[in-house]
Amino acid sequence: MARTFRRPRQTAPISELNVTNLIDLGFTLLIIFMIATPLIQNEQTVPVDLPVESKSAQPKPPPDTQFQTIVIRADGTVQLGEIVLPLEQLKTSLASFAAQSKPPVFRIRMDAKATAQHFISVMDALKQNNLSKVSFDTQVPGN
Repeated sequence: MARTFRRPRQTAPISELNVTNLIDLGFTLLIIFMIATPLIQNEQTVPVDLPVESKSAQPKPPPDTQFQTIVIRADGTVQLGEIVLPLEQLKTSLASFAAQSKPPVFRIRMDAKATAQHFISVMDALKQNNLSKVSFDTQVPGN
């Protein structure tokens, strides 16, 4: 019996693809990006026009149980307790709280659309009246 050592002819194309080189290239690029990304992030700066505040020392607040609410609205008005007033009149309204022997802790509630300058102006009015006991109200995401 004679044996043939010829391969049968195939008419179908070769469908195997060697991906070893592509995997090596992918890992090499991954390592390059992992090394380069921290270097790129340290160099990025965003120019912003920061709000202005006067300089003063930050005293440590003692514990207190009285609370007073300040609501900062998006239109620039402020609600101190139940009284709605413009932001410019807040400093004079806070003077009565500064005269108390134990001033209250101010709970600041800020509208999400209010600007940072509104917030800094409220904090500046509190500091100018030596009212340093402040807490910030926030909401849980999804509520």
